[in-house]
Amino acid sequence: MAPEGTRMGGMIRISDQEFLTLVNFVKKNYGVNLEKKRVLIEGRMTNMLRERGFTSFQQYMDFLFQDKSGKECTTMLNKLTTNYSYFMREPEHYTFLKNVALPEMVRRHTDHDLRIWSAGCSAGQEAYTTAMVIDEFFGPQKGKWDTTILATDISMNVLEQAQNGIYPADNLKDLPAGWQEKYFVPAGPGMYQVCDRIRKQVVFRPLNLMEPFTMKKPMDLIFCRNVMIYFDAETKDRLVNKFYQVTADGGYLFIGHSESVNREATRYRYVKPAIYQRGGRA
Repeated sequence: MAPEGTRMGGMIRISDQEFLTLVNFVKKNYGVNLEKKRVLIEGRMTNMLRERGFTSFQQYMDFLFQDKSGKECTTMLNKLTTNYSYFMREPEHYTFLKNVALPEMVRRHTDHDLRIWSAGCSAGQEAYTTAMVIDEFFGPQKGKWDTTILATDISMNVLEQAQNGIYPADNLKDLPAGWQEKYFVPAGPGMYQVCDRIRKQVVFRPLNLMEPFTMKKPMDLIFCRNVMIYFDAETKDRLVNKFYQVTADGGYLFIGHSESVNREATRYRYVKPAIYQRGGRA
């Protein structure tokens, strides 16, 4: 094996011990499982290490572990995980939201207050799509309802992008007819910005899903889609149970269609692929 930091084929290599230390640190603090990502780590991190003057992974990790703010680890995770998303992704969820979940919520909530969380919101497309579906559902009655969406992510970079609400045209290609004109304004060549009215419906906050949740009220709708693909089975089970604890009775959890929930380890009721409910119908 090549010595630590040896450059082979233009790459800065990570030693077995460095790799094990990094994997354990990231899993413990952020839940992300990098055990099968060694080649990805070397491939995506080499240029960043060089640009910042590091000649080995050990040098970089010493710097990483000394950063108590967590910003450096977030920067690294952004390099190693995929943040690509788009509007109306996994449209079956929004059909269910419009036809089943929201009508149930209207019957249940005489206080006209819905609690909605987009967990691991990336650049905001999921949260804004949800806000648009809710706007369409309520129509002229929307002003009577508080449907503010909490959108959280570990990355300050994607949260800043989400707050700006500016996206390339290809992100909008799956929107229903007329929605681009209704909910977006041009923001330069090939770019569009979510309109002010919808942007005001979403509040973006930084949050590490591995840390305790401090919700003031239980959530009616939780979206955590295509986030748990980076977690191992034990971490997923713990996270799903944390979601359950902050879900209102009758509330729903939406996960990605490429993900699964261990039904033996949760009290959520399976509704249909990638949709689970706390309580509700027998």
